[in-house]
This record gives sequence, C-alpha cells and structure tokens, in this order.
Amino acid sequence: MKWIKIDSDSYGTIFTSWCICAGLIFLTTYLIHNLWICIPIAVLLVGFMAFITYFFRVPNRTAPDAHNNRLVTSVADGKVVIVEKVFEKEYLKKECIQVSVYMDFFDVHCNFWPINGRVVYYQYHPGKYLLAFHPKSSEKNEHASSCLENEYGQVLFKQIAGTFARRIVAYSEPGNMENRGDQCGVIKFGSRIDHFIPLDAEIKVKVGDKVKAVESVLAILPDLNG
Repeated sequence: MKWIKIDSDSYGTIFTSWCICAGLIFLTTYLIHNLWICIPIAVLLVGFMAFITYFFRVPNRTAPDAHNNRLVTSVADGKVVIVEKVFEKEYLKKECIQVSVYMDFFDVHCNFWPINGRVVYYQYHPGKYLLAFHPKSSEKNEHASSCLENEYGQVLFKQIAGTFARRIVAYSEPGNMENRGDQCGVIKFGSRIDHFIPLDAEIKVKVGDKVKAVESVLAILPDLNG
C-alpha cells in the first residue's frame, strides 16, 4: 500500500481541524441523545477531517524533460484565468507575459518550482484577502514573490492568498539552486499563482486550460544562443 504524503507545514492546520471536529462530535453525542441525528453529524465531521487531511497532500509527479532548462512548468494545479502582456513592476521591471492559475478548494495547494535555476529574489507582502480571481488581488492581497534565473532568462511567480487562504509558506532562499518540480511551498485554501514569463517565450497554454503543477508546460524560454 502506498501512503499519501502530507505537507509537513500543514500538520498544525490538520491537527486543529481534527480537534475542532472531535469536540463537535463529543458535544453532539453528549447533548443530543438521538442516534438518527448523532450518527449523520458524526459521519459528516469525520468525512471533513479526512478531506482536510487529503487536501494538504503532496502529489508524486515527474517533471517532463527534467534537464531542459528552457521549460517553464506550472507552479500549481488549477485553471488558467489570465494570459496577457503586462509590465512587471516589482522586480523584473519590464514587460512580460503573465500566466495566472486559479486554484479552487479541491485542487492540490502545494506549489512547485517552475524552472531549474537559482533564486535571485524573494519578498513577502502582507495585504488584503480579496477573492483570488479579483484583478487587483495580485497587488493588494497577501502574497509572496519569488524569482528564479538560469541561462535562458528569469521567471518570477507570486503565491497569492485568497479570501480563505490566510497563510502562505514559501521555501525561497536567495542564492539557492532549485530543481523544477521540487516543492517550493504551499498556500492554504483557495488562492492563485501569477507567473511572469519573458516576452519572447513560447506560451503553450490559453485561458480556460486546466493545468497540473510539475507536469503542465506553460512556456518554453527562448534559446538565447540562437
């Protein structure tokens, strides 16, 4: 039997959820002396405990063509909601292609490095908790920005909190070399990832596409050597 790996940074959230549900089950059985009421409530709460545990699963996935430094894969599971040219003003300070992936409540919320490369920038930004698909959430919501660099260019991505996502975990350490497909953090509950990709990259997705972290190629960086 193969065990499901659970994100270690989410143990506290899972334990708190279990304690609350266990307390509710105890109160239900203590206050309501009717099995036809108690049993369905207990089953629902146990089901919720199981779902919360499964929600923080870390999928076992293999990055395509792992040694190809031109590939940009999705940081997160979800739906592509934005593909457009923008001016990235925080760090890159130039026009890029923004590819945004929205994670709903049922998507895997662990995040993974999009390219092979060195971490050259990281910054955490406290902020609001607008709906993650709101146009201004990228700037106004709590978010963490990370940028990786290799010989083909730089890719910056933002882990953006949503209305229910109140904690972002990022493993970014400037100077570290990272491998595409390794875990780079987690966002707890519904949220969004914005990828900022070089303007001359070949974009491989469009709005409405469903993508999977690690496995889905968002873009191919230009071959600077011609």
